[in-house]
Amino acid sequence: MSSLQDTPRAERLHIGLFGKRNSGKSALLNALTNQEVAVVSSVAGTTTDPVYKSMELHGIGPCVFIDTAGFDDEGKLGNLRIEQTLRAVERTDIALMICTDSNIEQEIQWSNRLKDKKIPIIWILNKSDILENAEAEMIAIEQKTGQVPLLVSGRLKQGIESIRRNIQDKMPDENQQTSILGKLVKSGDVVMLVMPQDIQAPKGRLILPQVQTIRELLDRKCIVMSCTTDKLTETLQALANPPQLIITDSQVFKTVYEKKPEATKLTSFSVLFARYKGDIDYFIQGANTIEQLTESSKVLIAEACTHAPLKEDIGRVKIPRLLRTRIGSGLQIDIVSGTDFPQDLSGYDLIIHCGACMFNRKYVLNRVNSAKEQHIPMTNYGVTIAYLAGILDKITIYE
Repeated sequence: MSSLQDTPRAERLHIGLFGKRNSGKSALLNALTNQEVAVVSSVAGTTTDPVYKSMELHGIGPCVFIDTAGFDDEGKLGNLRIEQTLRAVERTDIALMICTDSNIEQEIQWSNRLKDKKIPIIWILNKSDILENAEAEMIAIEQKTGQVPLLVSGRLKQGIESIRRNIQDKMPDENQQTSILGKLVKSGDVVMLVMPQDIQAPKGRLILPQVQTIRELLDRKCIVMSCTTDKLTETLQALANPPQLIITDSQVFKTVYEKKPEATKLTSFSVLFARYKGDIDYFIQGANTIEQLTESSKVLIAEACTHAPLKEDIGRVKIPRLLRTRIGSGLQIDIVSGTDFPQDLSGYDLIIHCGACMFNRKYVLNRVNSAKEQHIPMTNYGVTIAYLAGILDKITIYE
């Protein structure tokens, strides 16, 4: 039996816990989740890599807590841990800034980083059970931050409900579950999904964007039909009337476009997720810069998954081949996966991102904003393939 606990991590609100070493972040995480998720120790620096814990919170829904290493860590290993904490910031929708006294110069520096990313911050004064003058510390923190901190004890699980209420109050609008399909469909519409089951498809399962799209279509009372590319003609012939919409794998965009009924709208899973997770307008602008590329240009392809390279892999093989066929064999293409996204993008002329089904929206938008700030065009797999196939202006992107 499935439940909300089955919600993919990428679709959950990401709540980051930040603070110095031994500020009680791990104890607070255990109290919030009501589980012994993180190791608690009086030894500073117990948490090394960020700990991710998926949970359900009443009034909030599916979320992910991120327990980070102390940002006052030291030494070579400490610097590496701080780098991981910086990466956790990129995924954070709401930040819990945890301190144990009013000596918060470092906390304020990190809160400025969070503010730059437009991440709401909840200030927390932890270890209330051992503070000598909690009220004075709270007043001092308020004077420095402009926010009254929540007084809690992670060890005794006191004040935890106030944190939950504040998280609920600060949930960012952009994190609210938006629709993958927007106004593209309505109840009763016939929607055809073209899903070639190639080597990249997991054995016995569908890929996540297909599963999520099907679920939304069913929830919206659409009539859903699916087929592989080689059965497209037969499936269309089996229908009394043309489908209102066809959603295809981007790799067969051109094939499906050439066979679809004239009145049927066409889009792809990747294009849908470009709008759902990223900035579709910026992606379209980015695709339109492809014609400006030359053999001396440099392109970055970024994929969220960290799978081993596969034969005819879309990001590592198919898109590079399409680009070099159009631009020239000398086009330089770098490929990164997972969280390995460069901070300095200045050497690139274009970034092409995957559909990012494994990333939350905040993380994708941070990458988009990084590209914008450095004036680097950015697009995604589906938009790129549609452009190279000459049908970008013919597919359905907006409602």
